[in-house]
Amino acid sequence: MLGDRVYLFQDAMMLMPVEASEVLFSLGIPLADVNFSVQFIDIPSLSPNQPRIRIGDAPSGAVLPEGWRRTPVRQVLSLIRSEDAERVIRAFHIAQWRRESVYCGVCGNKNADSQIEMARVCSHCGRVEYPRIAPAIIALVTNDEDEILLSHNAKFNAGVYSLTAGFNEAGESLEQTVEREIWEETGLKVNDICYKISQPWPFPCSLMTGWTARRAGGILRPDGVEIEDARWFRRDGLPELPGNGSVARWLIDQWLCRGNL
Repeated sequence: MLGDRVYLFQDAMMLMPVEASEVLFSLGIPLADVNFSVQFIDIPSLSPNQPRIRIGDAPSGAVLPEGWRRTPVRQVLSLIRSEDAERVIRAFHIAQWRRESVYCGVCGNKNADSQIEMARVCSHCGRVEYPRIAPAIIALVTNDEDEILLSHNAKFNAGVYSLTAGFNEAGESLEQTVEREIWEETGLKVNDICYKISQPWPFPCSLMTGWTARRAGGILRPDGVEIEDARWFRRDGLPELPGNGSVARWLIDQWLCRGNL
């Protein structure tokens, strides 16, 4: 049963026995197979039809016993079905948040788990802290020549291009974030901004919202800091794209189907 399984993490890695099938990425590892010391917690599932989610979080830098391997969680999400990703994403997000919320941000005393909700409560001043969720946008921009705007971020692997993305700022609507990020990163003005889809994206704690927009003006000029290159691409000449499982890839795939956006 799923209740007898656990999702194991260490930093941004998922842990699994070397010989285990990758199907366990979505199901979790049988508790009986965990042969090293790790702290476990149970959290509610988002679906009333599924059991609670058990998480194990190994300390950063801890040496794993022989026979275990680490796989980046981003890679895991590209290998499993989208309907299976919900539990993995929730488990990973909560594991990260708990690791980063050991101490109160106001008085510095230790937090404890709330007994009534998914929260941490300061043992001294009573401050309540909930899992951090940072809204972000990612936008597919097209022009009148039926081309798509793709850019290469300095953090990407060589040759990979993706859509324009960025975090929502205080006092800003998501539509304003789309306009600002595209202008700051590429020098283009856009209109016809339209919301399409959202996805929890715990890298580190985002709620990614997907949008489309059309070029309205400006001259294409990557900022040279975050964005090293930005270009217009046709369907028959696309560069290497983001992996499956992301909002970016979903938006691009829908555009490739012509008319689905």
